[in-house]
Amino acid sequence: MTTQPSGSAARSTPPPVPDLIRAGVVTRFGGPDVLRTVRLPRPVRAPGHALVRVHAASVNRGETKIRRGLVPELGPPPLVLGSDLSGTVVEAEPNGRFRVGDEVYGIHFIGTYAELVSVSEATLAARPATVDHPTAAALPVAARTALLAVAEYADLRPGQRILIHAAAGGVGHLAVQLARQRGAYVLGTARAAHHRFLRDLGVHEPIDYTRTDFRHVARDVDVVLDLVGGDYGRLSLDALRPDGLLLGAALDPGVTEQQAHRRGRRYRWLGGTKLTAPLDTIRDLVDAGQLSVHIERTYPLSELAAAHARADTGRVTGKLVVTIDDVPGADGSA
Repeated sequence: MTTQPSGSAARSTPPPVPDLIRAGVVTRFGGPDVLRTVRLPRPVRAPGHALVRVHAASVNRGETKIRRGLVPELGPPPLVLGSDLSGTVVEAEPNGRFRVGDEVYGIHFIGTYAELVSVSEATLAARPATVDHPTAAALPVAARTALLAVAEYADLRPGQRILIHAAAGGVGHLAVQLARQRGAYVLGTARAAHHRFLRDLGVHEPIDYTRTDFRHVARDVDVVLDLVGGDYGRLSLDALRPDGLLLGAALDPGVTEQQAHRRGRRYRWLGGTKLTAPLDTIRDLVDAGQLSVHIERTYPLSELAAAHARADTGRVTGKLVVTIDDVPGADGSA
């Protein structure tokens, strides 16, 4: 993790706002090759929003699903992807929460693979002062999901047992840290190559899902955090104690609340709640040295397709980050 002097995230002087901006766009639904870096008119700041110059964003599983056309309610391409951001406010709401020059991080449902984006003040917070923009950009979606799961939905207590699927991934490795802080006993599924990483994070029992049925190891757990979906949701009911809680974060959870109820278990899908308080909490944890995000690799915007290709393997350790302040690619697309 790259650090910088405390206090540097407070306010800076942004450069002039351009008339045209670079953005990573899905030109048609499909594989990573459908992504292009193009020029678009600069966005107009909406009421209640801040216009943010994005320095870095990250790659989340949901964005790869949008790219593949699995979220049809968003409409047809072209679409600018990206949900996380870390950047600098260049236009602010009069009498709003932020001022020009403030350094912020946050969540915008779609559109952060771009040099400028208009973002609701409600989904922004002052970024952690102890990390740089790429590190801050890796946090919002993943850390918010992990925090909601561990602290709000599960309200983990000391001695409780939690099974985290995809524990070495973006949400998973943050959830591990938060669960350990609350005194939980943590089991986590991951390939054997990731087990040392999981043990360093504090996982008590790593489970190699490629060789072992996790249900043979994880029994009578209080909470399962399912970050995989599909069959994992249904099978995870077997690992729970009676009245145990299954938390789903995948678009295809593989189980319903009614199915869980019939098995004497509970099911909740992670969604909803206010964004600002979790982002403030995450910032404070990071600045206190109590939460860290692992970045496997950083890609320039001109290599967005390569970042998505890596994400599609499903074997990322921690997070992938996209820096927006890079030199345009030589393919003529930017």
